[in-house]
Amino acid sequence: MQTEMQTEMQTEMQPRYKRVLQDERPDLYDAIMKYRENKENLLSKFATKNNDGIRRRQIFAEDIRTKFSRDADRIIHSKAYSRYIDKTQVFFLVDNDHITHRVLHVQLVSKIARTIGRSLQLNEDLIEAIAIGHDIGHPPFGHLGEKILSDLCKEHGIGRFGHNVEGVKFLDDIENCNLTLQVLDGILCHNGEIFERCLKPDRNKEWEIFDEEIKEILKDKMEYVPMTLEGCVVRMADIVAYLGRDIQDAIGIGLINWNDLNLISAQCRGKIGTENHEIVNNLIIDIIENSYNKDEISYSGEIYECLKKYQKFNYEKIYNNTKRLTEKSKVEEMYKTLFGKFLNDLKRENNDSKIYKHFVGMKEINKEYIKSTSEPEIVRDYVAGMTDRYFEETFKEVVLPKRVKTFNKQEDIQ
Repeated sequence: MQTEMQTEMQTEMQPRYKRVLQDERPDLYDAIMKYRENKENLLSKFATKNNDGIRRRQIFAEDIRTKFSRDADRIIHSKAYSRYIDKTQVFFLVDNDHITHRVLHVQLVSKIARTIGRSLQLNEDLIEAIAIGHDIGHPPFGHLGEKILSDLCKEHGIGRFGHNVEGVKFLDDIENCNLTLQVLDGILCHNGEIFERCLKPDRNKEWEIFDEEIKEILKDKMEYVPMTLEGCVVRMADIVAYLGRDIQDAIGIGLINWNDLNLISAQCRGKIGTENHEIVNNLIIDIIENSYNKDEISYSGEIYECLKKYQKFNYEKIYNNTKRLTEKSKVEEMYKTLFGKFLNDLKRENNDSKIYKHFVGMKEINKEYIKSTSEPEIVRDYVAGMTDRYFEETFKEVVLPKRVKTFNKQEDIQ
């Protein structure tokens, strides 16, 4: 809960913008605040209230937006969010405009999670902020890239890499977005790869506990849950969003066919469905029925057992499919080459390198982060932030010789 000191600090804070509604139209401002108050009074007793939001630094007074709505805006306007546009969800190096990329996946998670949250009378602004930020830390080429980058990080003595921790790093440290604890915690604890029937929030968290949990996760801590029920909803919605969609995409690109789904029992196919829209609808309804007016988010026992079969199918037929991984060794070499190249550039202070022009020297990058971060960690974060296409183009620039029309510096280089 918000302390009296926090409330007092907020009243003394100056607004960020010159034009302030409460100064220009206090009557309209009061009406909006009253509407917000009435709306919040309708939330579940298990919901996170807007005034519960805690920032590391309360620099400006809050405005007509709730704290969590402001967080969602800050995430959307971050450079890291912009790079969702060309990041792999599952199928990398596939030229097909209709398969799911990260930018679509996070919107699907947000939509599904808000549908569940609205039905459970939870805080939709908090849900949206967590959902749109939850995969910001993913490196090029999805989970394969994450595994390769993690191995490189270990080789260079900086510990393993986790996309959930990296997402927090980009938003909290690298771009210094000053988000609330509840949003950052939801991003840290979102992992849809950890599959449980029931999630109960761990409400006993503050900044010191959160920072310590990050360290423990990097040491392979596996059992961690969000501090809010809204964070639990996003974590469940992540699974709902990718399960059927990955099957749909895999069929669309010819990796599997509809007959392969017969490997899942007819009973489970009947309960969950085979089309993506059926799967999404049935899982949403099941979660709502089993979570309403409870301080937990849960599947029914029957659906959970069937979901495990779907998960097993997806891993065997899609994620670990050898056809999907045919370029794995090449991607590994690309990662090694670029990591070594940019680490060398930092050591030599090569200011002409892309790592200076497109990362270290950018005005959006927190200078305190640069001062306090080791060279291998900076390379890790630069590479993790790349889109798939930027990664490929950068590798070509590093490996392939350039052709020129002339040696006159005024002429363009091809």
